[in-house]
Amino acid sequence: MPITLADAQKNTQDDVDFNVIDMYRRYSYLLDRLTFDDCVNPGTGGATLTYGYTQLVNTRKATFRSINSEYTASQASRTRKTVDLVPLGGAFEVDRVIADLGSARTNEVNFQMDELLKGSVNGFIDQLVNGDTAVTTNGFDGLDAMLAGTTSEVVPTGAGYFDITVGTVDTQAKAINAVTTLEEFIAKVVGGADVIVGNQSGLIALARIGRLAGYLSESEDAFGRPLTRFAGIPLVDAGTTVAEGDDTETSVIPTESRDTDGTGTGGSITNLTDLYAVKFGLDAFHAVSKTGPLVKTWLPDFSTAGAVKKGEVEMVAAPVLKRTTGAAVLRNIKIK
Repeated sequence: MPITLADAQKNTQDDVDFNVIDMYRRYSYLLDRLTFDDCVNPGTGGATLTYGYTQLVNTRKATFRSINSEYTASQASRTRKTVDLVPLGGAFEVDRVIADLGSARTNEVNFQMDELLKGSVNGFIDQLVNGDTAVTTNGFDGLDAMLAGTTSEVVPTGAGYFDITVGTVDTQAKAINAVTTLEEFIAKVVGGADVIVGNQSGLIALARIGRLAGYLSESEDAFGRPLTRFAGIPLVDAGTTVAEGDDTETSVIPTESRDTDGTGTGGSITNLTDLYAVKFGLDAFHAVSKTGPLVKTWLPDFSTAGAVKKGEVEMVAAPVLKRTTGAAVLRNIKIK
C-alpha cells in the first residue's frame, strides 16, 4: 500500500520512531510529499531488494482519417526497468559518562541523533536529485540521471542558456516573456507538476520573475511554514549537503560555470543552475521501500556493560520514475 511519511508516522508503535519521522517531515517538504510504495519483501530463499517496473517512454496520440482509408499505425513504447533498494542512514557512538549530561533536549545522545537525522535527510535529497549508480555503487539514480537524454530534459537553444538575471529580466513585459519559457518547461510534466525544485538562488530568481509577472502566491505547509508558489506550484529548495569528513555545505543543485557550446574550448558561462518540475504518484515519480517500518531507529543501550554504545537510524528505499513525463528538468538557467 503506498504511504507517505505522514502515513508512516501514524502507524508507528514507538515514540522514538514517531519523533524521527516527524523530524524527517519537518526537515524536508520534498521528502514529506514523496509517496513510498512499501511493497518490497525480501523474504527468504534468495529473494532480493530489487523492484521491477515498466516505464512509459513515449506516449501516442489519436489522429483523424478520411473515409475509405486506414489509420497510420503508431504505438506507445515502454521499457522494463529495475531498481535496487539501498540502506541509507548512519551511526554514532556515545560514551556513557557524557550520554545524559545537560537537559534532555541537548544531551549528547539527542544531539547526535538530531544531527544524524539532518544528515540523513540531506543525503537522501541529494541522491534523489544527483544520484548516479555509475558513480556511487551503493546508491541509486536520481532525477538528474533519470531525465538525461529524454524529451523531458529541456536544454535552451541559441546561446545555450536561459538568462533570467536582474539586468536581463527587469520589466513586467520581459518577465511575462520569461514565464512563457518556464510554462513550456513545466508543461513537460503530464498531469501538472506538484513541486518545482531548485537551489536557493535559483528559486529567488524564479520568485522575482513570478512577482513581476503576477504569477507568485504564498501559502503555508502542514507545519505552518511559509510556502512560495509559482503559478500555483510550490517552490522547494533542495537544500545543502556535505561530503563525508568535510563540514563545508554545498547546494544539492549547484550554481556553476558550464561550457554551453559543448566544444570544451570556450563558451564558458558563469552562474548557471537547473530547475526540476516533479509530479508525485505511483504513475509518476515516487519511492519504493520495504514492507514494514519505513524508518528504523536504534538508540544506545546503556543498561548493559560497555562504556561506549552505538545509535543508528536507517531507511531502505530508492526512487522510481514510472514515466519519463513524470518529471522534467530545465538546464542552464543563468541567475546572476
